[in-house]
Amino acid sequence: MSDQAVAEYRIEDLAHHSGATVRTIRAYQDRGLLPKPERRGRSNVYRDTHLARLRQIADLLDRGYTLASIKELLEAWDAGRGLGGVLGLVAEVHGPWTDEEAARISRADLNERFGGRPDDDAVDEACELGVLERITGRPDEFLVPSPQELAVAAELYAAGVPLVAITGHLRELRGQVEHIASRFLEFTTEHVFARYLGQVPPTDADAAEAATMVRRLRPLAQQTVDAELARAMRLFATRHLQRHLGAAGGAQTSGPAPVALPAETVRAVQELVGPAHVAEFVRAATERELQARTMNDLVSKGGR
Repeated sequence: MSDQAVAEYRIEDLAHHSGATVRTIRAYQDRGLLPKPERRGRSNVYRDTHLARLRQIADLLDRGYTLASIKELLEAWDAGRGLGGVLGLVAEVHGPWTDEEAARISRADLNERFGGRPDDDAVDEACELGVLERITGRPDEFLVPSPQELAVAAELYAAGVPLVAITGHLRELRGQVEHIASRFLEFTTEHVFARYLGQVPPTDADAAEAATMVRRLRPLAQQTVDAELARAMRLFATRHLQRHLGAAGGAQTSGPAPVALPAETVRAVQELVGPAHVAEFVRAATERELQARTMNDLVSKGGR
C-alpha cells in the first residue's frame, strides 16, 4: 500500500471517527496511552493506528479496566507480547454469570403487580438497586435485569410484606452475597488463578488457560451457595417453626422447668438455715419428700 493510501486525520477528525473528545485524546497522549502524532508544519497528523488504539482503550474501559491497567496492557502489547489471551480472559470474566435473560415491563404492568397504585418513590428505589433500569426515550417502560428477582418481590408483596421492608431486606442480603462473592474470588485466586496471573499482564497461553478455568469454575459459586442455603433453610426453618408453635400452643419445653417459691417460704427458709443455704435446703427437703412418698407407696403395695 502506498503512502498516499494511508488514512490521515486531524485531531478533530480522529475524535469524530473514534467517539472520543479532543480533550480526551490529548489526555491519553499526555498519559502515554496514545502514541504521539506526526508533526507536519504546525499541524499534528494521526493515522489508523491511533484510531485503532482509541477503540481498544474504549473497549477496555467498558470492560471495567482502569487507565493505569490499560497502560500496562498496551505497553505489553507494544513490546510484542500480544493481547489476544488477555482479551479472551476479560471477555470470559465479563460474560453472563446466569442463564437468566433480561426482560421488559411496562409501568402499567408494574403498578398492577404491586398494589395497582403508582408509587414513584418505590420505582426510584428499585432503579437505584438495579432491580429496574430506565430505558432512554421510553418513560413508561423498564428493563428488568433479573425477572426472578422482581417476581420474588411481587410474591412477598402479595403475601403482605411492605415494599419498604422488601427493599431493606434486599439491601441487607446484597451486602452479604457480595461478601460471599468476594471471598469466593479470593479463595479461587489464591488456590487456582495465582499460577496464571504471576506476570502482569499474563502471557497469551496463561490467560487462555485462566479463561478455561473461569468457564469450569463459573457455576461452582452458585451451586455451593444453593446447597448451603438449602441446608440452612432446613435447619433454621424447623427451629423457627418449633419455637413459634411452642409459644402459641404453650407446649412444654424439654428439661426441668423452674419453679417459683412463695416469698414467705423463702424468708422462712432463710431464717432457718441462712441465705447462703436456701437452695441446698430446698433440694434436701424435696429429696426427703420424694423418698417418703416412695416408702409409703411400697408399704401400701405390700399390705394388699
